[in-house]
Amino acid sequence: MSKPIQYSNEPLGDIKLVPDFLPSPEELALKQKNTKVTISLSTESVAYFKDVAKKHHMQYQKMIRQLLDEYVAHQKSANKGIQRTQKTRR
Repeated sequence: MSKPIQYSNEPLGDIKLVPDFLPSPEELALKQKNTKVTISLSTESVAYFKDVAKKHHMQYQKMIRQLLDEYVAHQKSANKGIQRTQKTRR
């Protein structure tokens, strides 16, 4: 066993309060609304996602969902840039 901690009764000095910056439990538990779809994927793709998901201890379907979400976010930001360029040309 480790040695017991020896506490002293010394003054702490100036104490500085730090604002709470952590997200609330409600924010942490926030789930996105999902829509169930049926999709046919190649056997090779599914095998790849299953293998990678297993290595990272996560669900392969969640990995595919995150990949698609990242793709959509990237396309949305790319399209905003294109739309701004088209508006300035007019």
